[in-house]
Amino acid sequence: MATVAFHTLGCKVNHYETEAIWHLFQQEGYEKTDFSSHADVYVINTCTVTNTGDKKSRQVIRRAIRKNPDAVICVTGCYAQTSPAEVMEIPGVDIVVGTQDRAKMIPYIEQFKQERKPINAVTNIMKNRVYEELDVPDFSNRTRASLKIQEGCNNFCTFCIIPWARGLLRSRQPDEVLAQAEQLVEAGYQEIVLTGIHTGGYGEDFKSYNFANLLSDLEKIEGLKRLRISSIEASQITDEVIGVIDRSDKIVNHLHIPLQAGSDTVLKRMRRKYTTAYYKERVQHLKKALPDLAVTTDVIVGFPGETEEEFQETYQFISELGYSELHVFPYSKRTGTPAARMEEQVDPDIKNTRVHQLIELSNQLAKEYAARHEGEVLEVIPEEGDAEKNDDGFLTGYTSNYMKIRFEGPRSLIGERVQVKVTKSGYPVNEGTFVRVVDSVALSS
Repeated sequence: MATVAFHTLGCKVNHYETEAIWHLFQQEGYEKTDFSSHADVYVINTCTVTNTGDKKSRQVIRRAIRKNPDAVICVTGCYAQTSPAEVMEIPGVDIVVGTQDRAKMIPYIEQFKQERKPINAVTNIMKNRVYEELDVPDFSNRTRASLKIQEGCNNFCTFCIIPWARGLLRSRQPDEVLAQAEQLVEAGYQEIVLTGIHTGGYGEDFKSYNFANLLSDLEKIEGLKRLRISSIEASQITDEVIGVIDRSDKIVNHLHIPLQAGSDTVLKRMRRKYTTAYYKERVQHLKKALPDLAVTTDVIVGFPGETEEEFQETYQFISELGYSELHVFPYSKRTGTPAARMEEQVDPDIKNTRVHQLIELSNQLAKEYAARHEGEVLEVIPEEGDAEKNDDGFLTGYTSNYMKIRFEGPRSLIGERVQVKVTKSGYPVNEGTFVRVVDSVALSS
């Protein structure tokens, strides 16, 4: 039996797509093996969000070639899409497929085996207007299921290469989304995470169906207990979306709303589609709809031209808004984007200092948010214990508001909804004790 090994770099969407590609190989009778072992085919799903992403992708490709020089080396994903010629130049790369036509990967492998000629199958993503169906009936990690609902982005922020790697926004047909959601619930998943490149932009390319409509329709799926939105832009949080969230029994009280900067002048240079005042007003509206809402965010520090005053505006804005956690990134030049050509690039030492200031603030905010829940009983869907810490007999899981809780309990609870009392709040992990199972739905094997 032919074997295939996968390595995924980058975001959750890439991980979703690797699962979908593995499903295609499975249907053809392949057996999955570990990336560090000897395989007949290696699939590397690459990232290009930063120049470092490109570099890491190249390192992983070379690692696979060294492992088995006779294997078929297949490179896909964002770096493959933006720089196919660069990828093809790596000696030993056999097939390059970008961020579309993944379903053709196995026919390309068969073609390569016969002709023994490298295949560059990357086409112009900007001409693509159709969402590529990639089905994932179940997931290896078993407790939370991702459901990809859209592809591409029309925003063209000055720091971002993603529209060039993923193309323009295209939404998945509603009936396909709902059918897959039902399939996942049938397979025993209690939580579905809606994901995409620009998730909240779902439906912008449809005439009379939008993100709020999709959320309403998903709400009606029987057996689905939790619905999580992986990320939503402030500009996409319409009154209609807030209305659906307000009426919902399933949408969790955690939202990831990228901020990038808390200074209006920096946001303008980034070409973001909102002001700090608009962002704040949207979050306040959401907090009325979802009591105890946890808001997490992304922040870029040291964007070209960022003054000490602008950084302080960002620091102040974040302190006042009260996030439950920040993902802090130092600005890094991405070749091919307008920001990389901007003058006044910020000194790396200044960037580093500012990053540490925001990470400290994030830790403080996260601890404050967690502390509000000490002594409370919260609902958790347990996952594996931490194997590295030899956590035998312990499980960890996430509450609906995305607090990580560790507690003692049998493995039979994995994937169930259980109530856990928070005995000691903390960050990144809270300690808890098991109270009871909410209702039992065993994951089908």
